[in-house]
Amino acid sequence: MPFRLTASHPEFDNDFGDFAAQRRDVNSNITNIVSNIIADVRARGDQALLEFTDKFDGLKFTSADQLRLSDGDLMEASNLVRDRELRALKHAADRINSFHDKQLPPDMTYEDDVGVKLGVRWTPVEAVGIYVPGGTAAYPSSVLMNAIPAKVAGVKRLIMAVPPSEQTVNPLVLEAARLSGVDEIYRVGGAQAVAALAYGTETIVSVDKITGPGNAYVTEAKRQVFGRVGIDMIAGPSEILVVADAENDPSWIAADLISQAEHDVSSQSVLITDSAAMADAVSDAVNKLLSMLPRGEIARESWETYGCIILVANIEECVGLVNRLAPEHVELAVQSPKSLSEKINNAGTIFLGHYTPEAVGDYVAGPNHVLPTSGNARFSSGLSTMDFMKRTTFVECDKKALERIGPDAVTLANAEGLDAHALSVSMRLRKD
Repeated sequence: MPFRLTASHPEFDNDFGDFAAQRRDVNSNITNIVSNIIADVRARGDQALLEFTDKFDGLKFTSADQLRLSDGDLMEASNLVRDRELRALKHAADRINSFHDKQLPPDMTYEDDVGVKLGVRWTPVEAVGIYVPGGTAAYPSSVLMNAIPAKVAGVKRLIMAVPPSEQTVNPLVLEAARLSGVDEIYRVGGAQAVAALAYGTETIVSVDKITGPGNAYVTEAKRQVFGRVGIDMIAGPSEILVVADAENDPSWIAADLISQAEHDVSSQSVLITDSAAMADAVSDAVNKLLSMLPRGEIARESWETYGCIILVANIEECVGLVNRLAPEHVELAVQSPKSLSEKINNAGTIFLGHYTPEAVGDYVAGPNHVLPTSGNARFSSGLSTMDFMKRTTFVECDKKALERIGPDAVTLANAEGLDAHALSVSMRLRKD
């Protein structure tokens, strides 16, 4: 059964602290396994990829050419997408593109009061690799959320790695890649895909940044290649926190909680409510839904192992708890969600009101669904257009401007014992 906590209980702070501190990542030590995979791909390139694809995916490719999907493969897949799905995909792509287009940062330049010219110039990352998970579900939405902001930012070369399954890739995933402007698609998954993207092989040219979710091996591989390439974030299992008052349909809230629990057995769903009756009704509704859904057993394990229902005296009490957990998704299914949301500082995305389920954000709302997990919303944000851009600053001094600011630079350089620093400025300050 999920945890049940009551804020008025004398031991609540300790119990809540224990709940917040629990680990949901994989316990097995995969560091060495991933390290060996990366080293092998670096050393043997395509041959290592082919062998790992055989070992982990059960597919025997005779040559590395088979790893890359052709334009013909994409068109063939496009023909398999149903019209209703295609319309939904295009609708989502348009909304995601519109939102991320508005995030494009402006260049800046100005001259300060001593005559120094200063500024910022934004340029796109040149090459990006996005990883799209395979496994127990297909995620065309993940393609859109990673590829569209990269293209909006101006990334010139965008390649995608997706684990192969019986020598096919989900047609909707491929259609999402086509709509998003992905330039190259490779049927390779796991830590070996991350290694190929980071270091390159004979077939796959390396990239500058890697984004996208994956299993524990993919996440560990991203951690290990960081520094060689940039990454979006180290993401853990998905999570949702729903704040619900008594004026809700319990089945709606139950569905919202299970929407994240069905991702993975390590996902987490939390309900905070000021109504004991609502807590019980939601719990009953969850149990009913679990017996009906195709992914019910996955969701059940998640809910019973990591789920939690917290009863508070009033809705305002949720603010401190939300900020302590800093969850990926927060739903405010309450009467005055906006005023409550303004007090929440630690969350990936906040969904306001009874008619804004988190699931709409996963697909068609517009903001990115690649969000910080495991409390990382305390210090980081979701994926954005700017994650695919670099900020370059510039400085320009003429003789008079350097005479105004240079002496203090010399003083500070001397104080740090960096004589050449001081000399490079002071030589320009000397009179003829």
